[in-house]
Amino acid sequence: MPLMATVDWASLATTEPASMSIPAFRGHRGSLLAAIVLCIVFQRPAAALVGEAQLAQGDVAQNVVLIRSARGAHCTGIVLAPDIVLTAAHCTSDATELTVYRSTEAGAESYKVIAVAAHPQYDARGYAKSQAAVDLALLKLALPLSDPGPVVMRERVPLPGERLLVAGFGDAAAGSSAGLGALQTATLTAIGEPSSLQLRLADPASHGGAVAGLGSCQGDSGGPVFEWSGSRLVLVGVLSWSNGPNMSTGCGGITGVTPIARHRQWIVKTTKRMGGRMIQTR
Repeated sequence: MPLMATVDWASLATTEPASMSIPAFRGHRGSLLAAIVLCIVFQRPAAALVGEAQLAQGDVAQNVVLIRSARGAHCTGIVLAPDIVLTAAHCTSDATELTVYRSTEAGAESYKVIAVAAHPQYDARGYAKSQAAVDLALLKLALPLSDPGPVVMRERVPLPGERLLVAGFGDAAAGSSAGLGALQTATLTAIGEPSSLQLRLADPASHGGAVAGLGSCQGDSGGPVFEWSGSRLVLVGVLSWSNGPNMSTGCGGITGVTPIARHRQWIVKTTKRMGGRMIQTR
C-alpha cells in the first residue's frame, strides 16, 4: 500500500540555494490572483489526479517516477536521463533524504537521490505566498535507472484551448489516500492567458474549474505535462499547484503548471553539470 505523510500546508518553506544536497518536501496553501502572475484562489501543491483519471500506460509510465521523502511525503518526477529526474522545486524544500521509485509495487526498484539543483529563479518564500514561480528542480540519482525512454522537450508555451496530457502519482480524491501511488493520467485544457511563468489547466467539463472535474491533487507535484506532436508526446511543463472547484481549497478545479519553454537551456546545461546525459532533448 502506498504511504504518504501528512503535510503541514500552513508552514512556509524557507529560501534555499539553487544547488544543494538532498532536501525534501514542504507544502503550503495560500491565495493566487487570477492573472498571469497571481490568482485569487486557495492553492496547494499539486497532488493526485482526481475525477476518475485513467491509469498511465506505455511511454508515460516508462519515464514518470514516484519521489518520496524520509518523512513519507511524496511527489512525481520525469526521467530526463538515466540518473537525472525533473520535478517541482517545492518538492525539495525540506532537508531530508529523497528516494525515487519506478512504481509502488512491492519490490519496485528504488534509487537514492544524492544531489538537488533547484532553478536559480525559484523563490520558496514567494511560492509560499502563492506567487507564480519557476517551480523546477533536477535530482541526481546515485545509480542510473534501467531502460528509461527518450524525452522530447519543446520551447513553446501552449495556447488557450490546447489539450494537454498530465500524469502523476497522487490521490484519487481530495483529502483521501484512495488510489494514492497509482500513476494516473488525464487530458486537460489550457485556460486563461498562459505565460512563461504559469500555465493554468482545467477539465473541459468543469467549465474552467467552476465545478468539480479532472485535475491534479496531492502527490502529483512535479509530474509531466505533455502535448501531442503527431504520434509522440512532447514535454511542455511540470505540475506545480492545484485548487478545488470555483477557486476553493482542494483539487479538481484549476491545475497550475510551470512551463519549461524559457527554461529548457537551464535544464539541459544543469543536467550536464550534474553528470547526466539526456537521452533525447528534441
